[in-house]
Amino acid sequence: MNLLGKFLSKTDFKSYDEFKNLSLNVPKDFNFGYDVVDEYARLCPDKKALVWCDSQGDEKILSFKDVSILSNKMANLILSCGLKEGDYVMSMLNRRWEYWVLTIACHKIGVTLIPATHLLTAKDIAYRINESKAKLLFATAEEDVIEHIAFALPKCPELKKIFYTKKVEGYDVLCEETEKQSEVLSVNRPDPNGSMLCYFTSGTTGMPKMVEHNHYYPIGHIITAYFWQKVVDDGLHFTMAETGWAKCSWGKIYGQWISGTAIFAYDYNGRFTPTDVLPFIDKYKITTFCAPPTIYRFLIKEDLSKYNFSSLTHCSTAGEALNPEVFKQFYDATGQKIYEGFGQTESTVLLGSYFFEEPVVGSLGKPSPIYDITLIDDDEEPVPDGTEGEIAILNSSVYCGLVSNYKGDEARTKAARGGKYYHTGDLAIKDKNGYYWFVGRKDDIIKSSGYRIGPFEVESALMEHPSVLECAITGAPDPLRGQVVKATIILAKGYEPSDELKKELQDHVKRLTAPYKYPRIIEFVSELPKTTSGKIKRVDIRKKDNDEK
Repeated sequence: MNLLGKFLSKTDFKSYDEFKNLSLNVPKDFNFGYDVVDEYARLCPDKKALVWCDSQGDEKILSFKDVSILSNKMANLILSCGLKEGDYVMSMLNRRWEYWVLTIACHKIGVTLIPATHLLTAKDIAYRINESKAKLLFATAEEDVIEHIAFALPKCPELKKIFYTKKVEGYDVLCEETEKQSEVLSVNRPDPNGSMLCYFTSGTTGMPKMVEHNHYYPIGHIITAYFWQKVVDDGLHFTMAETGWAKCSWGKIYGQWISGTAIFAYDYNGRFTPTDVLPFIDKYKITTFCAPPTIYRFLIKEDLSKYNFSSLTHCSTAGEALNPEVFKQFYDATGQKIYEGFGQTESTVLLGSYFFEEPVVGSLGKPSPIYDITLIDDDEEPVPDGTEGEIAILNSSVYCGLVSNYKGDEARTKAARGGKYYHTGDLAIKDKNGYYWFVGRKDDIIKSSGYRIGPFEVESALMEHPSVLECAITGAPDPLRGQVVKATIILAKGYEPSDELKKELQDHVKRLTAPYKYPRIIEFVSELPKTTSGKIKRVDIRKKDNDEK
């Protein structure tokens, strides 16, 4: 069984025309901990919630009853530290199973959870703790994590306590302290309009900002999980994401649990090879899979015929635009089409290829029915079909899933939620059939000799060449044209940099796109600058080129 009936009057749609009229039933005092986890624990206590394993061979399977009880205990642990509704705690638990328990514990008592990556440096940790005024820190007991936290601590005077997942001298072990607590939790329900999650953005264009979501946020992820990822009741869903990023909320807890599917989590230490996860699909009978385009790009370079994909019923992707060539090669190798979605840390899925329609290769899909989405120009006027515009959302107070505020930044909050539109900063074109096609970030658009060139189209063309493993397109300064197109490329195995290869790639792009879009500059590199969430930092490439000018 699943709880979708509480929030949807209809779940079976055969066309987008039907789907676009969908509306959500939103309980006024909704709390994910009580109304989803505890409700499953009451109705079907043995229903599987989490299947967790690590690279050392350890395994843990939690039912909803397990999560309900453990979250009550952990909530009591947090309360015993003197915290109350409205306080903040930070997690650096990576993919440890304790993250899911901590999340529900915080939601039940109204303590705001700050999911953070375990890859943060001491400076990053201190910045986040001090900006948010977090009072507790929960972390994995990896050597690098312990070291960075130790260096950050002297700069975090308001931090009360640290809990590690294993014994670290001078600190309590999270599970041991949790087990000492009562299973009975006696607190008032938190204010559903209060802060539930606080994400620090990845900082691709500046210092990370604090994106806050209220307790209605999980309901919006029904669209993400059920209609885009096509999770199934009593299935097992695997989204490849660390818990420190919003992609975890998209794919590893909220919409999935509401829809009745269990979550698969693989916890590993050290260097990650994408193919490491492929045996798990067959071993655990994973039914639905979601990963960023970067992962699919690596997977198609491997011999996928060695693996069994028969349990898979649906695959999806988000995070960056998907190159059509990646779609084609993955489908040829596995028989699975990749359904693309688009959204932000500030939202649930905004545009998507939904399960009841065939995906249009290269398209972001169509708008989620819970948002009023349009493309606008710089004057906030809607643009006609076929014309480039910014993806924008008509502001409304009834949305489930759109950023409620930016903590500590009233001006940014007012700019985002106080005007006519919420601006995504992403450019797209809508075709006559209603499908949206990604162009690029407004900041990434290249202006060369009067032409406006979106990086994605050029990147897609390059990705069709077998020599290209990864690439980033940016604008490099040019005294004559203002900017010229530059390609920064990581080569696939078996290829070496050469002038001949540069010319071959330039001609390749000219054949696949308008000739003026070809990269006049090509640089071969061993790695691309990326955020800790894996997104390419084109701003770093531009800065380097401008500094060298």
